[in-house]
Amino acid sequence: MIEKIEELLVEVNAFQSQNKDEIEQFRIKFNGKKGILKDFFEKFKEVPNEQKKDFGQKINSLRQAVEAKLEALKEAISSNIILEKEDLTKPAFPLEMGSRHPINLVRSRIIEIFKSIGFAVADGPEIEDDWHNFTALNLPEYHPARDMQDTFFIEQNPDVLLRTHTSSVQIRYMEENEPPIRILSPGRVFRNEAVSSRSHCIFHQIEGLYIDENVSFADLKQTIQFFTTELFGKSKIRMRPSYFPFTEPSAEVDVYWGLNSETDYRITKGTGWLEIMGCGMVDPAVLKNVNIDADKYSGYAFGMGIERIVMLLYQMSDIRMFFENDKRMLQQFGHL
Repeated sequence: MIEKIEELLVEVNAFQSQNKDEIEQFRIKFNGKKGILKDFFEKFKEVPNEQKKDFGQKINSLRQAVEAKLEALKEAISSNIILEKEDLTKPAFPLEMGSRHPINLVRSRIIEIFKSIGFAVADGPEIEDDWHNFTALNLPEYHPARDMQDTFFIEQNPDVLLRTHTSSVQIRYMEENEPPIRILSPGRVFRNEAVSSRSHCIFHQIEGLYIDENVSFADLKQTIQFFTTELFGKSKIRMRPSYFPFTEPSAEVDVYWGLNSETDYRITKGTGWLEIMGCGMVDPAVLKNVNIDADKYSGYAFGMGIERIVMLLYQMSDIRMFFENDKRMLQQFGHL
């Protein structure tokens, strides 16, 4: 009889199933009212006294093995049911709430302002050729102004490079569309500059272009005036003569920030004025390069670095913070 129990122990340990009916039959066979274990316990009375100890231990071992096997099979079935219902692609808990990057926040705000006065958004490639990045913008080969936009070349002969400004998007758009044109071209640009708290080899620009008949510098100034009032809440601006190869006349735009705090003194160097962008009337040579009649059409262009605007709005002192993915910095913008 002890040998029979040992055979049953082997059977119990070897039993495996994911089928509920098979597991229930296994339970009835061993633990049912007429099951094997009940039968063995009834026969225990007939066992000679000298064998009762060994027989009892064997029966208990079989009972424990059956109970352990049933428990393991129930857990396995329960786990499979949970896995079938659970989406395993979901992230683990707890879920941390993210926030929009400050550059995206300001970029969206600038686009929203200009869209309200009729500007559309245009996009273009970050990897450019010499024509769209330099030559078509009145920057022919060996022009000294190219030194201001030293960039990263990917190939040479012909030159393929990372764009130094989003003006290349404007060239592509003008090649494919006739005036009137009123577009914004936001995007990431690259220049071979030393990385410091005030400059980086990667940054973001947003440039605007308006081409139509009888567009004047007064139209440009009024547009900039509207933009600064909407974004900064400050309407006092000034335009200083400057130089850009693709606009003539050209100007740097300053907004009067004020001298209300120590921070204002520091960021404006005690003048109260802050430079925010460059602008100018589109050079006729640029229009001719994209086959637009420069005698019939005129236009203006402007451009700004988004990081600079973000730093002004949120009083940030180091441009490198935008590219370090420091969650402590990003979480400050979770409420915006």
